Amino acid sequence: MAVPVIHVDKALTVSEAEHVGGRAMIVGPGDHALNGVAASVIGVGHRWDADRFIRFPDLKVISRMGIGYDNVDVAAARAAGVIVCNAPDSPTVSTAEHAMALLLAVTKTLPAMQRRVRQGDWGNPNPTALELDGATLGLIGLGRIGRRVANAANALGMRVTGYDPMVEDCEGVEICSLDRVIENSHVISLHAPATEATRHIVCADTIARMRPGVFIVNCARGPLIDETALLAALDSGQVAGAGLDVTDPEPPDPSNPLLGRDDVIVSPHVASSTVSGRLRLFSHAFDNALAVLEGRPATVVNDMA
Repeated sequence: MAVPVIHVDKALTVSEAEHVGGRAMIVGPGDHALNGVAASVIGVGHRWDADRFIRFPDLKVISRMGIGYDNVDVAAARAAGVIVCNAPDSPTVSTAEHAMALLLAVTKTLPAMQRRVRQGDWGNPNPTALELDGATLGLIGLGRIGRRVANAANALGMRVTGYDPMVEDCEGVEICSLDRVIENSHVISLHAPATEATRHIVCADTIARMRPGVFIVNCARGPLIDETALLAALDSGQVAGAGLDVTDPEPPDPSNPLLGRDDVIVSPHVASSTVSGRLRLFSHAFDNALAVLEGRPATVVNDMA
C-alpha cells in the first residue's frame, strides 16, 4: 500500500525525519509542492484564506504546529472541506519556561546590569529589582501554559492570581476578576488567545489602573498589547519593565523604540523553540495530519459534522 504524501512548510530536522519514519512521503517546503497534496503541516508563515484554499483544491487537512491558528481562516477551511488541526499540548513546557525566564530577567533588571558591566560600571547604587517572594503574579489566561507558569511562580513564593472566563478553579491560583488582576499585580503575564475581546487588553486605560512599577510579560500574541501605550508607560515609570516574546506586527520594525531599551527584553517569537519543544510541535502536528488521512481521531479545531 502506498504511503500518504504530506506537505511541510519547513525543512525537517534529523529528529523530525526520524519521527516520520516510513509512514509518509514528505514534500516541501514551498507552494510548488502543495499541488495534488491532501495534507499540509504548517507553522505561521502563510495566511490560509479562501483564495489560498481555492489554489489547492486537493487539500483535506491543515495541521498547525502549535496551539494558535490565527493564520488559518477556519470558516474558509470549512467551506473548502478542509479539516484544521492544532497541537495544543506541544509548546506548554517550553513556553511556560520562557515566560518565567522573561519574568525573572525583567524583574531582576538583568539587561541594564549587563550593559553597565560591559561599560565598566561595577555595582548597583540604586537597586530597582523586584523581590518575587511575596509579590503578586497576575495571570490573564489559565490554559495549559498559564497553569504551568502558576506552578513555577508558586515555587518562588509568589502569590498567584488569575483571570480566565472559562476557568472556575485552578490549583495554586486565586481566581478573580480581570479588574482585580490588573489593579493588584506586581507582575502581569499574558496567556490568552488573540481575539476581538482580548485585543489591546493591555492599553492606556488598563495600564493606568495597574500598580505603579508593574512588570508585564507576553508570550501569547502581540495584539494583546497596545505597544504605543506600553512605550508611554515605560517612559513614565508606570510600567517598570516588559518581557515580550511576541510583538504586533511581527517581525517588529527595526526602528521600534521598544527594541533599544534596557527595561524591555524582546525575543523573536521563540518561546516554544527548545530542542524538545520543536520536536513535539512537529510530531503532534504530523501525527494529527496522518490520523485524519487514515480516518483516525485527531485534535480538530473545526467540527466538519
